[in-house]
Amino acid sequence: MKKLLIVDDEANIREIVKKYAKFEGYEVLEAEDGLQAIDKVKLNPSIDLIIMDAMMPELDGFSACREIRKFSGVPILMLSARGEEYDRIHGFEIGVDDYVVKPFSPKELMMRIAAILKRYEKNQTVDMYNYKTLEINHTSHLVKIDSEPLNLSPKEYDLLLYLVENKDIALTREQIISKVWGYDFFGDDRTLDTHIKLLRKKLGQYSNNIVTIRGVGYRFEEN
Repeated sequence: MKKLLIVDDEANIREIVKKYAKFEGYEVLEAEDGLQAIDKVKLNPSIDLIIMDAMMPELDGFSACREIRKFSGVPILMLSARGEEYDRIHGFEIGVDDYVVKPFSPKELMMRIAAILKRYEKNQTVDMYNYKTLEINHTSHLVKIDSEPLNLSPKEYDLLLYLVENKDIALTREQIISKVWGYDFFGDDRTLDTHIKLLRKKLGQYSNNIVTIRGVGYRFEEN
């Protein structure tokens, strides 16, 4: 049974999500704010996914996510009453896996949760990719440049790995989204473009290795 942590200062929101989650067969834990969420994750390392509200008293969701990412790679789905691009980009930068704007459909939320968990269930194999001073260790999910580790979010790592595994191949936006986010992804092309932008920024000297194919998608090139 997969274990979810629902973090929201509104009891009615927690109750709605918990009701649907239990119906889908999930075990549910609850927290009322970011501080409680951090403690819950530390005490329950078996948590499989966090549904986190962005705006909460004591400690907001973005700050809590940033702290959790210091010791855990557990998937995080952010809930927010605001849908501005800045909030989405900020969430992706600190390691949020998906973003849902309130008010939301509980059924859609459950589908997004299932899609995220499905991606994280894939078996990992021992694999290492090296290109000049860029290293990708698939076993440890660690990316280094000049022996210095990069602070990539789980989604940024998945995106980079997929591009590298298919280097020199022009990948359509649909191919990338279906592989990295899943066929049942509910977002749009802006989510992919935002992650490409963030990934290029973190890759520094290797940012130009991710090439935009106008009208098609993206390609990773070794040059």
